[in-house]
Amino acid sequence: MTLLHLAKLHATGNDFLVRLALDGDTPPLPPAAVAYLCDRHRGIGADGLITIGPAAPDGGAHCTMTLQNADGGDAEMSGNGIRCLAWVAARAGLGTENELNVDTAAGRRAVSLTRDATANVIAADVDMGAVTLGDEDLEITIDGVEYWGDVANVGNPHLVCFVIDPALVPVTTHGPRIELDARFPQRTNVEFVRVHPPDLIDMRVWERGVGETLSCGTGACAAATVAHNRGVVDDHVRVHVPGGELDVRLGATVRLGGPVVHVFDVDIDIDIPISDHPVQKTS
Repeated sequence: MTLLHLAKLHATGNDFLVRLALDGDTPPLPPAAVAYLCDRHRGIGADGLITIGPAAPDGGAHCTMTLQNADGGDAEMSGNGIRCLAWVAARAGLGTENELNVDTAAGRRAVSLTRDATANVIAADVDMGAVTLGDEDLEITIDGVEYWGDVANVGNPHLVCFVIDPALVPVTTHGPRIELDARFPQRTNVEFVRVHPPDLIDMRVWERGVGETLSCGTGACAAATVAHNRGVVDDHVRVHVPGGELDVRLGATVRLGGPVVHVFDVDIDIDIPISDHPVQKTS
């Protein structure tokens, strides 16, 4: 039996469980345990679990981020997740008053913090690094519906699909089938977007290893970059998602900004029939 102390937070509705493991000796949680904790009916409920580990000895970062999706599989990066991490890291005294440097599986990320009068983090702005563009005008047909879009990588894979109205897309049935398309050997996140030139995008997202979520930070960066590459938005874009609004600024790297909300802290014993929760690894 293991006693875990977890914080639950959300960033525009994209919610995460965050735990501190700064001693460097804390073993990772098994994927099935993560899937149990993230289960919205039998566990606490979340889109993923983040572990904050000790910084590397080079001194350039304040901590490390390990992200596991709701299915227990590993993921490279989450723009909303790293903002939630920043709240917990700041409470633990990591970083400076205004800055936090985090090593992730997608590389080192610099996070700028906005605090309220009581010094709690209420928003964060992340340098997400460069977005790599891939195939354009990729076509996929699902149940007679044709989707076309562009591939982008924000440290994790995305397909940005342009649609007439994201609200009308059957995201929960078409999203997983696009995710598993053979052209994406590592599976993919899928954004369904409508562009309102010059600076607004409506977006719904199917996240690899999670399902439909209320928001996706890396997805917002991918959507803004693809739309800008096509010449239909400026370099400062607001991305409307079901959970709120994200701010994306494009340049040599992409910056993502948005709110962070602490929901609660919880202590929980891990003494669960984890074998009852099969896991598909996200890689």
